[in-house]
Amino acid sequence: MTKDQLFAFAQHITPQKTLSRAIGRIAECENNWVKNTFISQFVKKYQVDMSEAINSDPLSYRNFNDFFTRAIRPELRPIAESDDSLACPADGAISQLGKIEHGTLFQAKGHHYSLTTLLGGDASLSDQFLGGSFATVYLSPKDYHRVHMPLTGKLTKMIHVPGKLFSVNKVTAEQIPNVFARNERTVCLFETEAGPMAVILVGAMIVASIETVWAGQVTPFNKNVVTWDYAELNEIELQKGDEMGRFKLGSTAIVLFGKDAVDWEESLQADSPTLMGMPFGKISKN
Repeated sequence: MTKDQLFAFAQHITPQKTLSRAIGRIAECENNWVKNTFISQFVKKYQVDMSEAINSDPLSYRNFNDFFTRAIRPELRPIAESDDSLACPADGAISQLGKIEHGTLFQAKGHHYSLTTLLGGDASLSDQFLGGSFATVYLSPKDYHRVHMPLTGKLTKMIHVPGKLFSVNKVTAEQIPNVFARNERTVCLFETEAGPMAVILVGAMIVASIETVWAGQVTPFNKNVVTWDYAELNEIELQKGDEMGRFKLGSTAIVLFGKDAVDWEESLQADSPTLMGMPFGKISKN
């Protein structure tokens, strides 16, 4: 068994939810010794650049989660200005991007996963994205962990899908099939000038929770698929570049568009680094 295979096997036998919830409780602890030790070690291990944060003093945060979801200086993340441009949703790196072919998304070498399963099992939702485009952004521990809107959009639906909590790094994506469609996730659906857009926040090992700006903490409260319908309210509209959600001990964001709706930036490919707000693609003129 190779080192990568052993890493994947260990995740299968680890009590994922118990470990994640335990870490979550520590991350909410406000005891100075606990939170300062945790934060200091994290900054050192992952070489976190605190000069980018609005509050650059890591030990002044109320707890680890406040530090981890720290706000960034807005002038350091300008939002793609062109009216037809898409803004990158998050700091991190491209895991994969491309076309949604035959109802599946490419995960890693040898692995694809189902669009319908990713969206919680509703075929009527997945039909909107058949033949469309997807982009997967992986947020590493050192990154800024808020997710922003690629385009201005009105929220129509939110779906929480319970699931596993495998790691979502490159090694895991190459070793464990269907990882993004197996992990706990929150699917957010919007109507935009480019048609339907989905932003999916995928949980992972030791991710304590996922939050959205309109609903607060979404996970880990639900044991079944839960859907919130916002279409009739027609009240929640977020502008391109607005924050839409965040990870407490981060993970992955997947963006979906329908057929012939957008074209990704030609320079982007697997492992390309990303910054929130950078040009991510354009609304298709086809």
